[in-house]
Amino acid sequence: MSANSYIYIVLTSSGTYFSKMIKYYTKAPLNHASIAFDAELNEVYSFGRKNAANPFNAGLVREDYRSPFFHSSECAVFRLKVTAEQYETMHHLVKEMMNKQHTYKYHLLGLIGVMLQIELHRENAYFCSQFVSYVLSQAGVSPVRKPPHFVKPSDFEDADMLQELFRGSLAAYTKQPESLNSGGMEIIKARII
Repeated sequence: MSANSYIYIVLTSSGTYFSKMIKYYTKAPLNHASIAFDAELNEVYSFGRKNAANPFNAGLVREDYRSPFFHSSECAVFRLKVTAEQYETMHHLVKEMMNKQHTYKYHLLGLIGVMLQIELHRENAYFCSQFVSYVLSQAGVSPVRKPPHFVKPSDFEDADMLQELFRGSLAAYTKQPESLNSGGMEIIKARII
């Protein structure tokens, strides 16, 4: 592995009822955050629905952006340069969490805490942007200058450390050439806004 690596923060809007409720409060068009370990978005993790048909069964998930659930989703993809050690720390942490996936729950109460600016702790429970911020912080990376339990997806859009690569249809992004992660800057430059 090279001295530097990249991780990706993906913000999406699925258009579901729950997504629309969050959008109503935040006024932000993209209201779900995920962390990806490759530019092609094959290895993406977050806290969200475990089953597309049931919004009440939620927790730690590996997201499949090529599934029908995401076909009409809008997204913004951001890249963050990290050291190889930071990348491995984050990747290992998420893999360890996935090994105990059944113990993690969606932290719905934590969303209320964000609204009220009160930390509401619950063991093994996260909401999407809290999870992404937590994983980053465990590797000593803090693009958003607030505790993970107060981070909203839109906070990542304002983070200077992140480079926006793409904004638009998630389906369009996932159909792009798979050379994005190989350092092909000519492709990445075409996607920067």
